[in-house]
Amino acid sequence: MHFPVFLLFLKKTNTRLLLPNTMKALRKAIRFYVEGFRAMTVGRTLWTIILVKLFVIFAVLKLFFFPDTLTGRSHEERGRQVMRELTNAN
Repeated sequence: MHFPVFLLFLKKTNTRLLLPNTMKALRKAIRFYVEGFRAMTVGRTLWTIILVKLFVIFAVLKLFFFPDTLTGRSHEERGRQVMRELTNAN
């Protein structure tokens, strides 16, 4: 039986000591972004445009170009439809 070599390199760390430092860093990062967004002038307009575009892409295009063909079908019919689509794909 072989001795696991990686056990020689393990160090005991107290996770309670790491948690406050991690939380402090997380708070600093959040504060950095919040203060940055508050100070924006042109950036707010750009973020508004980006969010509107994402809404159009994911909501509107899905409604018109990707209809849900499986609604109103039983589990067996859904399974057959999915299998038909997967096997007939070129």
